Amino acid sequence: MSPIQEQLIALGAVFESAVLVDKLARTGQIGDPAVACMLGSLLVRDPQSTLDVYSGDDLNLRDGYKALASALERDPTSLQRDPLRYALALLALERQLAKRDDLLQLMGSRLDQIQQQVEHFGLVHDNVVASCGALYQDTISTFRQRIQVQGDMRHLQQPDNAAKIRALLLAGIRSARLWRQLGGHRWQLVFGRGKLLKELYPLLRG
Repeated sequence: MSPIQEQLIALGAVFESAVLVDKLARTGQIGDPAVACMLGSLLVRDPQSTLDVYSGDDLNLRDGYKALASALERDPTSLQRDPLRYALALLALERQLAKRDDLLQLMGSRLDQIQQQVEHFGLVHDNVVASCGALYQDTISTFRQRIQVQGDMRHLQQPDNAAKIRALLLAGIRSARLWRQLGGHRWQLVFGRGKLLKELYPLLRG
């Protein structure tokens, strides 16, 4: 796998979390495997490869790849505007987080506690989702820039859904951080679109 494809897996996961947030906000429902893949990525500390962060394969990142491809192609018919907006906001928020050692330290210690919860309850248990959502609130939500999630208020006002949305946004931040650690840069999205798409299409085809 090429270095750019490694970056695209992480960037695809940023878009995957954005797609899941959008779907949950609009329909009130998303599948557990996709949620488990994203929440599990928060707890992987020493991966051997980028795919290891996402349970060893990218099956649950396909919707993210599609949303990323439509953003890079700039095709108005397939462009997913809200997921794109959320994904770009996650990349910007991660840049702010990178300058805050205090919050990174807090995240590390809280994720250790969440790991213990996972061992007790399982990855997609309400308690685990609530803890991840609370961690997002106590860290990323303290920044001036906020992600305004659009959707059906009936779904957005349900506490379980609100917690799941925050937990998925936290996972998106994790993937944005990984993307940057792998050498990803926002300029690529502007000036390197053709190169990224060439490497992305094989991932989309699986």
